[in-house]
Amino acid sequence: MGSPLRRRILYATPEMADFVKTGGLGEVSAALPRALRAHYDVRVLIPGYPQVRSAFPDIPVVARLEGHAGLPACDLGLAETADGLRVYVILAPELYERGGTPYGDAGGDFADNDIRFARLSLAAADLALGADPAWAADLLHLHDWQAALAPAYLAWRGSRLPSVLTVHNLAYQGLFPREGMHRIGVPEAAFQVEGCEFYGQLSFLKAGLYYASHVTTVSETYAREIQTEEMGCGLDGLLRVRAGQGRLAGILNGIDESWDPRTDPHLALTFEADDWKGKRANAEAVRRAFGIAVSRGPLFAIVSRLVHQKGIDLSLEAAHTIVAEGGQLVVIGQGEGRFENALRGLAKRHPDQVGVQVGFEEGQARRIFAGSDFLLMPSRFEPCGLAQMYAQRFGSLPIVRQTGGLADTVEDGATGFTFSDPSPTGLTGAVRRALDVFGSKKRLNAMRRKAMAARFGWDRAADGYADLYARAIGNNVALRWSAA
Repeated sequence: MGSPLRRRILYATPEMADFVKTGGLGEVSAALPRALRAHYDVRVLIPGYPQVRSAFPDIPVVARLEGHAGLPACDLGLAETADGLRVYVILAPELYERGGTPYGDAGGDFADNDIRFARLSLAAADLALGADPAWAADLLHLHDWQAALAPAYLAWRGSRLPSVLTVHNLAYQGLFPREGMHRIGVPEAAFQVEGCEFYGQLSFLKAGLYYASHVTTVSETYAREIQTEEMGCGLDGLLRVRAGQGRLAGILNGIDESWDPRTDPHLALTFEADDWKGKRANAEAVRRAFGIAVSRGPLFAIVSRLVHQKGIDLSLEAAHTIVAEGGQLVVIGQGEGRFENALRGLAKRHPDQVGVQVGFEEGQARRIFAGSDFLLMPSRFEPCGLAQMYAQRFGSLPIVRQTGGLADTVEDGATGFTFSDPSPTGLTGAVRRALDVFGSKKRLNAMRRKAMAARFGWDRAADGYADLYARAIGNNVALRWSAA
């Protein structure tokens, strides 16, 4: 990677693991700016949620952002994390200082999410163009639908500032009624197929796909899959156009260096490859925590959101085979009530072999990765996935459907097990193959060693984004030169 030290990148995201996360987006938003900041002046923009305000209680204000249409004016703060990453915070208490997740509460999504995230997008555009008198961006990097209107706001102002939109999950598009477009400042002329209209609704994500200079997804396979009718969520035509223009790429996410079984402080006992005593110690700790029996059989795990996309229904079917063959299953996660209840019912029927904890706790999840023999991850689609990478680093062999980032990170029969058909039969077949391997310690340990040796750091992703930034900024310079 080159060393364009003074290029300034604004990274706009709705969540960041330092403060708040609901999934992989939060992890990426914390790790990628840090991986890039040795080569760029990278700053992050995030809404001022309660968790952010708590981390920065006395944040200095560096700018006042004017209102637009129905979007309120607000202050912009600038803080710094303990390791020196600069973070801009949108100070709009009426929009962001609420309970629940960044997107809703127990009653569902917040009714004004269009206002809340249009304000994020407009703040990104304002800041990129110099709202902070001391800093402006050479490139804007947006994440998911919540920030995807930023390239549109730039275009509607006549700005050619380059932008990159990363799609972490195409299924979430930020769809809102057409009637609300004027309150967020969307011009009438933009509500068309070549713009932000999507089957009669306003789509934040489609606006980003249309107006951004470049689009990325979080794995190479997912970038190909979303160009198909089956997995394109109605946007496959536009995505094929972007790919044909050389403006769509897949760049695989990484995982940070804390995922190291030799040093992780959360583990019952740290270990390295071939130190299976350490792996057994974590398995014993997990069995105690979940109240299941001491066993010499295989320990399977699910560490996941409990939703249809993740194939939880398939895992429930496969659990019968696992239990019948003397295996055990531990589950940590939360999601759809029907799956939470079904898993609790499974644990009640098999109290010695199945343990379920609804919710999430980071240390427990890490001990599960360290103690389990196999991870079930039969996703129907998976843009990237991180759990399968975590599992491999801790010597737990993933059992995954061959899709998206799972296909790009798990080598069948070498570092895990893959299957194609998203059905109970497909997953159960892969589980039986895993059980066969468990019966041969030589094969099992060889696969563990290879999985633990796999490297999923951020260096490769940082190189990919650096190349993309260089092209985007270079093209922009050329455009400005010709325009002059």
